[in-house]
Amino acid sequence: MKINRFKHKEKVNYKKLNIINALAFLMGFSGALLAYVISSYLKEILGTDNVGFIYFIAYFIVLILLLNLHRIVRVFGKSFTLQLSIILKIISITGILFSGFSFWGIFFLIIYTIAGTLSWTAMDTIVESFSKDIESGRIRGIHLTIANAGFLMGPLLSSQVLERYDFYGVFLMSLITYSVILIISIISLRRTNHKFREKIGAIKLLKKVLERKNIMRIYYVSFVLELFYALMLIYAPLYLLSKGFSWDQLGIAFTIMLVPFVLIQYPMGILADKKTGEKEFLLLSFLILGISTLIFYFSDSADIMVWATILLLGRIGAALVEILRESYFYKRVDGDNVDIINFFKTARPVAYIIATFFSSILLYFFDLKSIFLFITVACFSAIYPTFRLMDNKSEKEILKMN
Repeated sequence: MKINRFKHKEKVNYKKLNIINALAFLMGFSGALLAYVISSYLKEILGTDNVGFIYFIAYFIVLILLLNLHRIVRVFGKSFTLQLSIILKIISITGILFSGFSFWGIFFLIIYTIAGTLSWTAMDTIVESFSKDIESGRIRGIHLTIANAGFLMGPLLSSQVLERYDFYGVFLMSLITYSVILIISIISLRRTNHKFREKIGAIKLLKKVLERKNIMRIYYVSFVLELFYALMLIYAPLYLLSKGFSWDQLGIAFTIMLVPFVLIQYPMGILADKKTGEKEFLLLSFLILGISTLIFYFSDSADIMVWATILLLGRIGAALVEILRESYFYKRVDGDNVDIINFFKTARPVAYIIATFFSSILLYFFDLKSIFLFITVACFSAIYPTFRLMDNKSEKEILKMN
């Protein structure tokens, strides 16, 4: 007897996926140019390390938008939503360039952060439209690998530009890249503007996903990973700068730590599809993530390469969690589930809201180092819901059942 693994049929369009992957590379590169300098930029304006409340505001707005984004997609389509978010990025970066170190700069940075999450969410829904579930690990693996290859180039280059041309040079380079992205997306995706048909409100959407236990479990997995990213992205640069390291040194360390995202995600996606499923390696990944963050907390080294090694270990765990959560989730939805995909993507704003709220409280009573102990506890908390996941069957396991 043959087992029908999934209840829906999808068709792969490799030509469109290649175009989207090229856009993902450019978006990863441009996003990385700013990712590790934003907290430092905010510190220059606010005069404090406690910059989390800015992210809290931005991601609270993102959360509301994501819970209703399917309504925008239903009216305007996926490609238009992607292009609109890129236009918002261009406007916001232009605004930052003209605002300099002022509170207007913070306003435009909030717009940029909102547009960033929307653009990646819109791109994910487009990728799903051209994918099929049995190849989710491979398709998502190559997509993440290419995006992260672009992201890998960002920290080293942005740190070099920052040292020589200050924040103006970094923002200008990002603006040019996003302009190129917009032109390519308009030309290449103009006939792929899929629309979402179902009408559903935010409350009904929440009820819909709460009924799907495994979706909620993988959502928590995603939430913890995004919380790890949020706090490390905001506070790791500030912490290492406070220990006397320069931006040139941080650029090298952050580039080294991103290497696993390029090397291991595609092979892991293939392995999950063909041999193992996702669950077992997810458990291992969170152990690596938690242990590495605990080491980061206890380390007091004056050698930047020691810190680079600790960061590298953590990103091995994060890279594995990232591809495995994507592979698991997208095997349980299809291109028509825009509402569920948008809900899944709320893990990032929810993580940022909670991360920035608790980090602000921690920094009020304790020093910056306490943030990394909080991250450690969060990482270990994901092990139980991961253990409860119903694993997806691999191709090897399906063949054995037939």
